[in-house]
Amino acid sequence: MAKPPTYHMRSRMIVVLVAMIVFGFCVVLHQLFKLQVVEGEALQARALQQQLRSERIGAKRGTIYDTNGNPLAKSATVWSVCVAPGLIDTPEKESDVTAALEKFLELDKESIQKKLALKGTLYQVVKTKVEKPQADELMTFVSENGLTGLIFLEQDTRRYYPYGNFASAVLGFANDDNHGAYGLESYYEKVLAGTPGRVVSMKNSRGVDMDLQYSQEYAAKDGDSLVLTIDETIQHFLEKNLEIALPEHKVRNRVTGVVMDVKTGAVLAMASKPDFDPNNPYEILDDTKREELENLKTVATKEEYDQALREAWYAQWRNYAISDPYEPGSVFKIITASGALECGAVTRQSTFYCSGATTVNGTPYHCWVWASRGEGHGQQDLEHAIMNSCNPAFIDIGQRMGAQNFAEYFSNFGLTEKTGIDLPGEATSIYHARYTINDLASSSFGQTFKVTPIQLITAASAAVNGGKLMQPYIVKQIVDAEGNVISNTEPVVKRQVVSEDISREISLMLEQVVANGSGRQAQIPGYRVGGKTGTSEQLDSPKLKSEGRTPNTLSFFGFAPVEDPQVACLVLIDDPDIYNAYGSTVAAPIVGAVLADTLPYMGIEPQYTEEELANVATKAEYLINLDLHDAQYKCRVSGLKYRVVGNGTKVLRQIPEVGETIPEGGTIVLYTEEEGAGDLIPVPDVVGKTVEEANRSIVGAGLNISISGEQIEGTHQVVSSQTPAAGEQVEAGTVVTIQCVESTAPVTE
Repeated sequence: MAKPPTYHMRSRMIVVLVAMIVFGFCVVLHQLFKLQVVEGEALQARALQQQLRSERIGAKRGTIYDTNGNPLAKSATVWSVCVAPGLIDTPEKESDVTAALEKFLELDKESIQKKLALKGTLYQVVKTKVEKPQADELMTFVSENGLTGLIFLEQDTRRYYPYGNFASAVLGFANDDNHGAYGLESYYEKVLAGTPGRVVSMKNSRGVDMDLQYSQEYAAKDGDSLVLTIDETIQHFLEKNLEIALPEHKVRNRVTGVVMDVKTGAVLAMASKPDFDPNNPYEILDDTKREELENLKTVATKEEYDQALREAWYAQWRNYAISDPYEPGSVFKIITASGALECGAVTRQSTFYCSGATTVNGTPYHCWVWASRGEGHGQQDLEHAIMNSCNPAFIDIGQRMGAQNFAEYFSNFGLTEKTGIDLPGEATSIYHARYTINDLASSSFGQTFKVTPIQLITAASAAVNGGKLMQPYIVKQIVDAEGNVISNTEPVVKRQVVSEDISREISLMLEQVVANGSGRQAQIPGYRVGGKTGTSEQLDSPKLKSEGRTPNTLSFFGFAPVEDPQVACLVLIDDPDIYNAYGSTVAAPIVGAVLADTLPYMGIEPQYTEEELANVATKAEYLINLDLHDAQYKCRVSGLKYRVVGNGTKVLRQIPEVGETIPEGGTIVLYTEEEGAGDLIPVPDVVGKTVEEANRSIVGAGLNISISGEQIEGTHQVVSSQTPAAGEQVEAGTVVTIQCVESTAPVTE
């Protein structure tokens, strides 16, 4: 039988037990100290990371409006689809999540599994910019299949450009992260972007939100909006004509245009073609460039192809109106003449002799007329030198000014500095720091230096607006999300470059360029239009070496009305592939077409001279096979309106046909494609209606009206008969002749 433990044994056991308990407490206390003090902050942060989820609320980018409040760029709510890899802890869950994302988002399995492999996180974005219908379908599936918390949505915004490639060079675009990448979107990023918000919430072990008391929302602040000086209608006039010019003149590079308010410097329209669609900026819209890239893909390495593709992207995104200096050619003669008059080097009565060529310091310079006539312009005053765009005369003017005066006015007109327009990527000019005698000779008529289109139209506008060099701008207001105006842009006069008297003299001489000189094809009956043609050689072009030819830039600057200039337009055609191309024959008709649309739209009424009224055409001219801009010019100077059907560049058919009588102010329909030609419309029934009612019905149907019968003021005239008869199917533009008689009773609506 075992002996009971002795007192000493019990004492030792108690000591050992107490020691063990004390040791255990020490270990626990050590661990508690380590967890709560030493590692407390790190563990707390780790716990919060597992329990808290912070979801971003995208801020809505501000809208970009045209000057009349039409939205050109706006934001729509979209969704980012996210997953919580840390909660996907079984192969079954991973398989279900993968299948759902593959089915509803059309994602590839490999990219999904890369996201799901990041088990240490509860937040991974698998796809952005998901539209609401697609997001709703996905989340319905998630809810019905027990995947709540594993797949979730995060609200975001997507930039949307409702007019596609309209004004794309000005607007730029926002990238996939909703940050401005080019154009106004980039320049005004801080204004448009706003401040994103957050929803911070507590999650349970399954990743599901806990009660609302554990959730805190920090609201997003939407971006402010821009109201532009761009007028959507005038922008349309410009783009329409540039798009026609591109194939019409087989332009190898591009066409660029700017329309400006000459009194304020506000840009009313700005475009280059080809351009891009900011909704899909990585798509190459230029057919020629796209074909080149496709061919390159088959022969080049991947690195070479990728480089060529990037260059094509950058080329179509560029705003050539501000980013690319060019030799302005004879349009610059506006600046030379203005400076020479202001400094007293010449007067309007000064004379200059042109034999067809002149030699300066051993270098011969030819006048453009020498190639066609073999002779010069002879003796001429300043007005005729400008009208004739005579190079020898302007070389003489430059010599009379001298290098110092020439350089001073070149600078005063803003051509040695950026204009400061509120757009990114503006380039500055390339000019002579010091003028040799030959530099002065060539510069006086617009060669051997470069300026940007925005510099030139700003300088030329200063020459005709009373002599004030304005600061060009494109944003007139910034407004907040509630429509409150935050800031207004006021016109800024940089300096007075010439006197009002000199400006008026220049305007009148430039009017003669259009009325009787090289700019005739910019004429618009009822309006006094001034302007200057330009044809310049690209002397430093790479094509000089690669193709053995010298490309040309054709341009025209036009403004109206001369008696009180309101609007100016500059158009450049870079490297057309046509014979005998000049600014007078190619660029002037384009500017004339733009201004012919713009002036009436701006509320500037035509004031016809007696000669213009006497020469109004009564028979349709022969317009078939003409380039579209040439046909439009002939219609304008005949006092007729025109409507274009089709997207071609040559007139294939016209209604009324050649020689048919057409009433004053009537409309000729110009068909540029076979498709659409011959489409018939019914003649409205106007018998018994007043002349005013008949006019509205017939013209509204796209037809012309001719009125027969004596119309006596103060009597009620009604239509007694019409030809063609009511209901007859005729082509658009057909003349409907009505016979009017006096009504026996007042006619009521």
